[in-house]
Amino acid sequence: MNNTINQIDLNESLLTFYTSTAAELPISGSEIINTKRIDAKKLFDSNGFPTTKNEEWKYTNIIPFLRKDYQTKASDTAEVGSNKFWPADLADANVLVFIDGIFSPANSTITSPPSELIFHKLQDAPQSTLENYFSTGKHDDPFTLLNTSYAIEGLFIEIPKGADVSKPLLIYYISTPSSNVFFQTRNIILAHENSRSTIAEIYSDNEPNTCFSNNVTEIILKQDAHIDYYKIQNHSDTSVHVGTTEVTHESKSEFSATTITLGGLLTRNNLNINMDAEHSFSTMYGLYLLNKNQHVDTHTLVNHATPNCDSNELYKGILDDKSTGVFNGKIFVKQDAQKTNAFQSNKNILLSRDATINTKPQLEIYADDVKCSHGATSGQLDEE
Repeated sequence: MNNTINQIDLNESLLTFYTSTAAELPISGSEIINTKRIDAKKLFDSNGFPTTKNEEWKYTNIIPFLRKDYQTKASDTAEVGSNKFWPADLADANVLVFIDGIFSPANSTITSPPSELIFHKLQDAPQSTLENYFSTGKHDDPFTLLNTSYAIEGLFIEIPKGADVSKPLLIYYISTPSSNVFFQTRNIILAHENSRSTIAEIYSDNEPNTCFSNNVTEIILKQDAHIDYYKIQNHSDTSVHVGTTEVTHESKSEFSATTITLGGLLTRNNLNINMDAEHSFSTMYGLYLLNKNQHVDTHTLVNHATPNCDSNELYKGILDDKSTGVFNGKIFVKQDAQKTNAFQSNKNILLSRDATINTKPQLEIYADDVKCSHGATSGQLDEE
């Protein structure tokens, strides 16, 4: 193995490159991290990229986009350029920037003190911390496995115990006008006990171009931690995005997620929430605005494993032209998860006869003392 994956110029499709021996795994200073990478690669090799025969990808055909020729490009010194989501005053926010998947210190600004916010590049994070928090969830999605295997760019972000981060943390993923850039990042966010923070991940392109981003963010909330999390996806109409956010709760923690999809040719958003301790609470809000030939696939999973936990989910979509949308929301309530409250709703408006929505809310309940509901609506605007 070597550590040169980010210097390789892909001269063949992703489908060929990542299923051949050409893509050697990057190595870490931690034997446990390397073991996790190897295990993930074995699982990826066993399953391969998903096709529409895979139930989780039934309505999203990703294969044509994998047959394109992509390259990786380390352009961390590139200019950020104009961005509608860029704060007017950098002093009002903490800003971390990735350009073509590479962390750019020159374009990043942290104004909060270390008592509120600490971050390391992923490869520089304490090994004991990575061993405890890198890829600790049940990751079987092919693109998450691919990210675990190959991602060497990313950040480990800590919110210290008792910290109330007064300024939001904005994490930008910006692609430049370079042709056919493929990048993967892996971020870990650890919110310690009694901390509070607001975090946003924002994806955008400086100019219309073609990129393929495959990103994974793992969020761990310790006891009584509170995070307001936002994800805004505004790639150009020729870009592809696959993103997974994995959330793990400890007791009495609160997590609020808002996912907004405005751009991209094809977008797949995965949000997985694990209610692993009592008295934890999650809310999930989503909005997708689609037109032209855009396709957005939203998959959410809430795993209620312990008693006395609440989750509330509301996703809305507006689809025009020949756009297509997918919503697949799953709620699992395990046998021990008594006193669970779990609610899910998906509402869609179709502005065109050619627009399509495939919606599938799901409940799987093994406990008897619960309050759960799910539903979906789809329709057109009243002509009047």
